[in-house]
Amino acid sequence: MTDTLTPPILDGHNDVLLKLMSHARGREAGDFIGGCEGHVDLPRARKGGFGGGFFAIYVPSPDDGTDHVRAMSGARYNLPLPARIGQDEALRVVMRQASILVALERECALEICTTAGQIRSCLNEGRMAAVMHMEGAEAIDAEFDALEILYRAGLRSLGPVWSRPTIFGHGVPFRYPSGPDVGAGLSGAGKDLVRQCNRMGIMIDLSHLNEAGFRDVAAISDAPLVATHSNAHAICPNARNLTDWQLDAIADSDGMVGINFATAFLRPDGQMRADTPVDVILRHLDHLIGRLGEDRVGFGSDFDGAMIPESIGDVAGLPALRAALIDHGIDRALMKKLCHDNWLRVLEVTWGN
Repeated sequence: MTDTLTPPILDGHNDVLLKLMSHARGREAGDFIGGCEGHVDLPRARKGGFGGGFFAIYVPSPDDGTDHVRAMSGARYNLPLPARIGQDEALRVVMRQASILVALERECALEICTTAGQIRSCLNEGRMAAVMHMEGAEAIDAEFDALEILYRAGLRSLGPVWSRPTIFGHGVPFRYPSGPDVGAGLSGAGKDLVRQCNRMGIMIDLSHLNEAGFRDVAAISDAPLVATHSNAHAICPNARNLTDWQLDAIADSDGMVGINFATAFLRPDGQMRADTPVDVILRHLDHLIGRLGEDRVGFGSDFDGAMIPESIGDVAGLPALRAALIDHGIDRALMKKLCHDNWLRVLEVTWGN
């Protein structure tokens, strides 16, 4: 019988902390351990062979009344970017979500990992591995005082923007069809942020960054270029996806891309629809491997942050993904690379451990 529960998947992106922030204070860890709504909790993670991954700290924008599902289900769309969020407001949310992650570790639901060796141990011993990641740097000041404190708390991965602008740079809109060449590049503070992250061994996440900002990071950074949850623009021409030249730049840096399960960034028609077949993930996989090679592709699901194919559903449905990979001809060695070894390789280089 084919094993579809292993290898464990180390995932490039989830938004479970944002989901848990809506739960009663003090109940977040218990709800996660006992089971809760959404895509990720401990019981379903064990059922699906979810070994952990990047737990995003994300500051949501105020609700503007937009029905995103309806808007992103049309033949064309261009959602306006939310306004910039101030540091004080952002820092309160970041501290709240970071404290939830710490509470999950205290209750032995997961382990916050700052070395590749720790992640390997977790995967081998059946503990959930968590990389503290920040999606959008609104909470970081230009002097990097907050960055130093968050680093001490375990932060090891950072996206300078989540689509809306920050003091560091500009993101891409949720626009289809569109390329990522929209807006200016990194600010002076943004370029300093890249250098500071390089010095500290914090991974820079290029997902959500526009083309000009991508070029700036590529020119400045001495670390591998990484997009934790992005797809191939050649298959789905959404502004959020990576063009072939961007993929080539990532390959040249010996970097990494995690395939995003968000249906609007998978489907050639750019629509947010749950009835999206797993086969479209395989189309992105083939394209990414063709541009990047077998050592630079993994998964970055966007669980709890997006509509994903109903054939997967949540982390308990990951065996369906493994089964599709097996049927697609992925052998055991490549399966292990895609599920976690490629992430471990790039983290080892970036973190220097």
